[in-house]
Amino acid sequence: MTIRLPDAQGGFRSYEPRAEPLMVAPGTPFTSRTVYAAAHVVADPYADVSPDAPAAVDWDATLAFRRHLWSHGLGVAEAMDTAQRGMGLDWAGAAELIRRSAAEARAVGGRVACGVGTDQLTGPATPAEVRAAYEEQLALVEESGAQAILMASRALAAAAKGPEDYLEIYGHLLRQAAEPVILHWLGPMFDPALEGYWGSSDLDAATDAFLEVIAAHPDKVEGVKVSLLDAGREIGIRRRLPQGVRCYTGDDFNYPELIAGDEQGFSHALLGIFDPLGPLAAEAVRVLDTGDVPGFRGLLDPTVELSRHLFQTPTRFYKTGVVLLAWLAGHQSHFAMVGGLQSARSLPHLARAYELADGLGLFPDPKLAEERMKTLLSVYGVNQ
Repeated sequence: MTIRLPDAQGGFRSYEPRAEPLMVAPGTPFTSRTVYAAAHVVADPYADVSPDAPAAVDWDATLAFRRHLWSHGLGVAEAMDTAQRGMGLDWAGAAELIRRSAAEARAVGGRVACGVGTDQLTGPATPAEVRAAYEEQLALVEESGAQAILMASRALAAAAKGPEDYLEIYGHLLRQAAEPVILHWLGPMFDPALEGYWGSSDLDAATDAFLEVIAAHPDKVEGVKVSLLDAGREIGIRRRLPQGVRCYTGDDFNYPELIAGDEQGFSHALLGIFDPLGPLAAEAVRVLDTGDVPGFRGLLDPTVELSRHLFQTPTRFYKTGVVLLAWLAGHQSHFAMVGGLQSARSLPHLARAYELADGLGLFPDPKLAEERMKTLLSVYGVNQ
């Protein structure tokens, strides 16, 4: 059997779906790398909400997906941009997500780290108001028992006059943090409002400011997540980090080589692409744990084409492809997203995502994925 898929040129092609999935069973805990998957949220498809209304979340399905990731040994990076933070999920929804996910992690023994931002601010803010917003969210994450990830702040990007404002606010937050945190540098390709973060659009100057914050508080920074889609810059940052501070790659274009590392070090991982790649990524890391770098690359390198497709510009809409694949894989019963973001990618884009994911064997039930893809295509008027 074949499926008729639309292509980017306005035509159609026939694709023969894979008959069997890639079989990956849960295994032993990782020993060589710490790995987080930034997880998506599952919308409540029956909620009567408008695109700009507070998100309606299917909590049961959302938490079930996190249990799926934990079962394969992955940590969950919660309430990050993959969870549509700032793109459909407001602070009230994120706060509830953090509470529920942290409680679920305790119940099953899963690792969880949660995003701390300033998205309760809805208009222009002063640096003092930005700091207070961060403090409120940091307190909630710490009270939940989760590790904090200090995310980049749109409000701070707008309010800061230069690097000194970043140094002051981050320094204050790090001094009061109860436990070491992960610092997150999210590039403007993921969120255009973050252009010029760390006080400069010159990445060399911004990198210096970022590293100055860490150097002043190395005991309060467990690691840094770098999401710039620039492998060379990440390696440069990694080599300048103080002893004991980890680098978590957030590079969804170059993750295999960055995790594998070189003679001077390697990156751990905190990646949105590990949401759909969870079991396969976990298996690859277990292979790496044995010292088998070629085996690790052999498993993970073929996934890069899918990742680069999902994260193509405008990169911030990668969540649409992530949720499509979760639906096709049977992790949720529908292809609906908070804020109506399921409409953010074209049908040819979604069709190619299906084809690439199926080719990798990511769908536990390839027949179910095929039937669901055909259903989606029929809504667009594509007859088989």
